[in-house]
Order: sequence, then structure tokens, then C-alpha cells
Amino acid sequence: MMLKATDTKWAPWYILRSDDKKRARLNCIRHILSLIPYKKVPHEKVKLPKRSMKGAYDDQVTLQGRKFVPEKY
Repeated sequence: MMLKATDTKWAPWYILRSDDKKRARLNCIRHILSLIPYKKVPHEKVKLPKRSMKGAYDDQVTLQGRKFVPEKY
């Protein structure tokens, strides 16, 4: 009765099936985001400078002599 009395065009009620909580959360977030008006914002393509090799290191050399957990999987 409450839903029937208070569900209006400008303040609608939505029911969320929540047997699977993870899916319920994702569906809720998606629904809320779908209600927000969205317009694509134009932007210029970003040009990144070449990567500096200053201070570069060798991963294999820095790991020599270290203890590792055995990889079983």
C-alpha cells in the first residue's frame, strides 16, 4: 500500500532484486548512473613526451639472491 500511495512520476520507487548481493549492487549503481544526464566532452588528444631512461634499473639484477615463494600454480 505504501509503494502504491507514494510512487509518483517525479519521485518513483524502484525495486531491486537482491538474492545475489554482488549483482544487486552492480545493477543498482548502473541504474543510478543511467539516470544522470551525460554528454560527451570534447577533448584534445594528449601527446606524451618520450620516456626518460634516467635512473633506469634492471629488474633481474635487483632480484638476484632474493627469496621467492615457490610457484605451484
